Amino acid sequence: MKGHPFFGGGPGPFRGPGGHGFGPGGPGEGGPGRGRGRGFGRPGGWQNVDLPSADDAAAWFSGRLPDGWFGDVDVSVDREEIIVVGTLAGLGADVAPAEAEGRVSRFRADTRGERMAIAEEAQARYKRKVSWGVRVGEATTLFTHISVPVMTRLQQPERQVLDTLVDAGVARSRSEALSWAVKLVGEHAEGWLSELREAMSEVDKLRSSGPDL
Repeated sequence: MKGHPFFGGGPGPFRGPGGHGFGPGGPGEGGPGRGRGRGFGRPGGWQNVDLPSADDAAAWFSGRLPDGWFGDVDVSVDREEIIVVGTLAGLGADVAPAEAEGRVSRFRADTRGERMAIAEEAQARYKRKVSWGVRVGEATTLFTHISVPVMTRLQQPERQVLDTLVDAGVARSRSEALSWAVKLVGEHAEGWLSELREAMSEVDKLRSSGPDL
């Protein structure tokens, strides 16, 4: 399994590259609540001191998901959420949009109860909300996922960048423009971000192996 790419948190359907989208649905398909984490700017640096490690989440879901649900499965994790996106088995990339939408709807209805049970198990294990999605061809449908507010202070030059994106029609609001900018940075700095994550992971390992105070 590999990590899943960035998902936008704004309203409306998520669309795969060049594909159609089927809008996200309502609540009730993931585990209740979510864990709390500790971030930059607080003592100890980047840590999830009150969250269990989710390094084995991809392997756990690989073993827990029923056979026949998916072909490939992507599992992505952050401090609040685990997103599980599977490619529906038996559908090629050239499937008609109407057929794809029907299969997505059928899968969602037929598996709702079992997905909720799996989400509750994962919630108890990892202390994070579980969200589900499926992929058909180039299009990805997220059934339900959380949007986490991010508090930040921007000076006028940074606000002007966001306003330019809004005025140009790239984004509908400053918050959407900020999300777009974060996605763009992630795409162009993925190598550096990966090295940074690995470095932080090593720091956490060294810290956890030290003496208790």
